[in-house]
Amino acid sequence: MTWFIPPYLVAILITVCVTIRLTIDSIPLLPPPYNLAGLFFILAGVALLLMAARRFKAVRTNIHTFRDPNRLVTTGPFAVTRNPMYLGFLIVLTGVAIVCNTALGFVVVPIFFIAANWWYIPFEEARTAEQFGSEYQAYRERVRRWI
Repeated sequence: MTWFIPPYLVAILITVCVTIRLTIDSIPLLPPPYNLAGLFFILAGVALLLMAARRFKAVRTNIHTFRDPNRLVTTGPFAVTRNPMYLGFLIVLTGVAIVCNTALGFVVVPIFFIAANWWYIPFEEARTAEQFGSEYQAYRERVRRWI
């Protein structure tokens, strides 16, 4: 399933969260308008995604999850987390769950975390280790996977 890139999963999970909110009657977790605080998370996640994507573009490297990397990016947000894009998606999904304001809507957050942590990231790490060897190993030792 190398066509099922992370943005597709995020779009599906956002749709699931919104659908849950619109179709299942539940008690709100936060009294409105406090759930709108989720917009801050959405904006922060998108900002992190854009910073990471711009960094990839600046060094002219591949951004696609299932294609071989051609440059090791270790600066910008990549100096703080090895996976700023996955972290950005996770923050966006958390924000969407807060805005949707239903406990069941939060199911999307661990689903994405599991997919990223045990499918997408291991795939990318194996390919990157093959491509960059000891340089990538040194980077892994100095920068955490998430935060």
